[in-house]
Amino acid sequence: MSISNALSRRGFLRGSQALLATAVMAQPALVWASAPGERRLVVLVLRGGLDGIDLLRPFEDPNWRRLRPTLSADAGKRPLELAPGFALHPALRPLRPLWKSGDLAFAQAVATPYRDKRSHFEGQDILEMGTATSSEVEDGWLNRALMLLPRGQDKGYAVAVASERMLLLRGEAPALFWSARNNLKADAEGESLLDALYGDDPLFAKAFEAAQTADVVTDELRAKLASRRVTPKASAQLAAEMLRGEARIVGMSLGGWDTHAAQAANLKRRLKQLSDALLALREQLGAEIWANTTVMTVSEFGRTVAENGTRGTDHGTAGVTLLAGGGIRGGRIYGDWPGLGEGDLYQGRDLMPTQDLRLYPAHALRAGFGLSTGAIERSIFPGLNMSDDPGFL
Repeated sequence: MSISNALSRRGFLRGSQALLATAVMAQPALVWASAPGERRLVVLVLRGGLDGIDLLRPFEDPNWRRLRPTLSADAGKRPLELAPGFALHPALRPLRPLWKSGDLAFAQAVATPYRDKRSHFEGQDILEMGTATSSEVEDGWLNRALMLLPRGQDKGYAVAVASERMLLLRGEAPALFWSARNNLKADAEGESLLDALYGDDPLFAKAFEAAQTADVVTDELRAKLASRRVTPKASAQLAAEMLRGEARIVGMSLGGWDTHAAQAANLKRRLKQLSDALLALREQLGAEIWANTTVMTVSEFGRTVAENGTRGTDHGTAGVTLLAGGGIRGGRIYGDWPGLGEGDLYQGRDLMPTQDLRLYPAHALRAGFGLSTGAIERSIFPGLNMSDDPGFL
């Protein structure tokens, strides 16, 4: 029994339960959802505040070396230049062929509307809510997007595997949730309560019934999944399994990007994991599906332009979004570069935001899943002006 066969039609839910039940660790967290069409969207949430100035380095700006004497030391005389004035972090060297083939791009100086407080908790909430403040809504932008997508008879399922519920998927759209402390099987009391609450909801009733009566996972499938270590690469492989089935949208949460100290070593390790995950995703999807896939990274904020006394950087404002996949116009750097001069910085310390980060998932939803500009601006990313199209698709 192949994994792809297990996930066909009603097997999407049955296979999801099998995968969740054998993915015994919840980090990195994953969410996935079915949707019409053949386009795929993968959103990698980099928790902790990615240092975009280290990932995509403005190496020709003298302020970069002056403000980051330690963090610029590995650039040497021949940095991995991608475009005039900008170079790739050495740990991402394996991704350089994607840049040359047009499957890799970057959006610089991007930020959510969140400003000034620089709190991980509030910043991540706003990132996953898709709003300007954490008090506007209580659900995640992906859940609101699912509510607007057309659903056929066998469509509309969403699944999350995480140690805690990812805010990205919280909301009215029905979703199954599993963690190492949970399973999808409800006891008799739970079944009775859920039936009383949602028994008249055709969509939820169908999903719940399928989850409760799903076949026992096969020994073959259990062995394949139980042998996987829980790493970003393994999570990317699992995401690819879903995307080769009925899943069309995947969200993956990767932690460890808070580099207050010893950033050179810590960020190098994280970027290698990111590179491995992206290449694994590409390999596992295959050329045909990769050609219809858009991958993007998002993070709650960037980091300070100047390194601190512990050879790291502190919480900042604007950062960078990495874009990958055959669904993008790669080999380019999108957005306006504000500069690193003293008068160019936000509050004299951070990279100045010149683009709303939400533009990228917003345009991916419009182009890939047929959602209207008005619906996205009103319901999914309230307050966003999509007229500023980066043109990355």
